[in-house]
Amino acid sequence: MVGSVTIRRLARVAAAAVVVVAWAAPGSAADDENFGIPQVRFINEQVAAGWADAGLEPSPAATDGEWCRRVHLDVIGRIPTSEELRVFLADSSPTKKAELVGRLLGDDYVDEYARSWTDIWTTVLIGRDVENDLVSRPGMRQWLRRAFSKNIPYDRFMEELVTATGVNTNKEGVENFNGATNFLTGKMEEGGVQATAKTAQIFLGVQVQCTQCHNHPFNKGKQNQFWEMNAFFRQARALRRFEQTMDVQAIELVDEDFAGEGGDPQAAEIYYELRNGLKKVAYPVFIDGTEISQSGYLPGVMDDGEKYGANRRRELAQLIKASPLMPKAIVNRIWSHFLGYGFTKPVDDLGEHNPPSHPELLDGLAARFREQSFDLKELIRWIVLSKPYSLSSRVAKGNAKDDPSLGEKPKFSRFYLRQIRAEELYESLLTATEADQSRAGEAAAKKKDEWMKQFIIAFGTDEGDDATTFNGSITQVLMMFNGDLVKVATSSGKGGFLDRVAAGGEKNAGKIDALYLAALSRKPSAKEVAAANKLMQDRKGDAVAALQDVWWAILNSNEFIINH
Repeated sequence: MVGSVTIRRLARVAAAAVVVVAWAAPGSAADDENFGIPQVRFINEQVAAGWADAGLEPSPAATDGEWCRRVHLDVIGRIPTSEELRVFLADSSPTKKAELVGRLLGDDYVDEYARSWTDIWTTVLIGRDVENDLVSRPGMRQWLRRAFSKNIPYDRFMEELVTATGVNTNKEGVENFNGATNFLTGKMEEGGVQATAKTAQIFLGVQVQCTQCHNHPFNKGKQNQFWEMNAFFRQARALRRFEQTMDVQAIELVDEDFAGEGGDPQAAEIYYELRNGLKKVAYPVFIDGTEISQSGYLPGVMDDGEKYGANRRRELAQLIKASPLMPKAIVNRIWSHFLGYGFTKPVDDLGEHNPPSHPELLDGLAARFREQSFDLKELIRWIVLSKPYSLSSRVAKGNAKDDPSLGEKPKFSRFYLRQIRAEELYESLLTATEADQSRAGEAAAKKKDEWMKQFIIAFGTDEGDDATTFNGSITQVLMMFNGDLVKVATSSGKGGFLDRVAAGGEKNAGKIDALYLAALSRKPSAKEVAAANKLMQDRKGDAVAALQDVWWAILNSNEFIINH
């Protein structure tokens, strides 16, 4: 291929430019202010105190282009379009960051916001396993899209998932659909062991699964706590339903009276076995020691009018809502999403055995989040307008030792580099190339799923977790270099992105700028311009072919898949 050596050189230059001194000037003085938001001031003060205690100097502010790219990726799951970037960079207002965040969290972007957070929470709640007949991914996504479109309070979000009843699929002809049931329908086998573990892990930040078989050797977790939590799920059952006339299979999650393993519903007990073979009894008791009725009956009224029974899952939801762990768990998770690391590692393992890096900040944000009626968008606003989020990812002399990748607790004195999520890569490829713009609804989600299958094989784990680094395996390289989506992205068909750039009135330098702005939210460095000019020479004036080579190199650079 003509110019192949130059293409490889350009790719290496772009790969090395993950943390570049970009063309835009650093953020304005408003970066050092709090945008008039007390919660932002609180974050800034707490993080700055941590810097002082550790003797760290933070990195300088990120450039406007870096910050704009970052906040689009983190809030709506894609890089900014060239036009969105141009408008932001041209704005000289000291409040332009707050205004952009307001737009991203507002009505203009509500569909993209809901789509991105649906992707995130689908993975959290049911994983990335696309072959599970107990779970309807479309049903789960439909419920999540509605929840995030309406910005329902997080306590209600949790409650609807933990207490959900109904049918898990929204296929035509199926009645009593409730997509929230998909959180639990695939976790009810073996007495709801997975339901117990995941509910505590996600909504309380407590890993009780470690105590299922024995007391935890390193923390205060006891075996009885797991089974006492498990008892809350024993009234729930996931029933298979099949509509033969429509050839539709569904799972219905119901609550039923529970007689207990001893056969007495008045004191519906369950049994668990100690390591020495002895059996113990467990009744529903929350992790803080709060007990509820031992009755396995659902709520009812006797002939004399006296009420009896309890819905154990509803009781559990109220206990979770009142627990100080619930706001801490979600604050920790959301902070980790935006800053790369949570206050604990892992983010869903809170407790004395795993002290947070910034305990006062975690506690204070959790309290403020509760005071704000569990409004997730407000929590996001506070974090993305904070100073630690606005910092450059460049390591400075004063913070070289702040490196959580080496096991140190994060001090957030710089923005930590991280690979973008698989879904973000997909959406960013479409955005950069101005490709398929009809991305709303389940049809678009299924199209993404098809592409994600190959991506998950290349990047994921058996548990469906996100990969955290691009390790350059042959599978990954081939997928990015030669995958169908990248082929479409780099095609030069009439009316396509490259064709429009090539046909534009700018000189060659302006066209190269357009490619870098579209994909990386910055202009090229001098070395990158020189490599691109060399390509132009090698292509003997064939501008489209030369631009195609440059574009391919940019999309396959480390910088494109890194959030920096």
